[in-house]
Amino acid sequence: MAIGTVKFFNYDRGYGFISNDAGGDDSFVHITAVEAAGLPGLNKDERVSYDIETGANGKSSAVNLQAA
Repeated sequence: MAIGTVKFFNYDRGYGFISNDAGGDDSFVHITAVEAAGLPGLNKDERVSYDIETGANGKSSAVNLQAA
């Protein structure tokens, strides 16, 4: 699992990005991943652990979110 910090999350649009502590590209996170994790939401600068999954469209996103 990767560990990172929420860069931003826009509830109205239903997505955001997580900055990986290990470096590299930021990870896209969709509202469905937040809801599936049972989290009340994501706030800027919140620490989370997550897995990175590549979707059918070839793009990667954060899944299996947990508060870190």
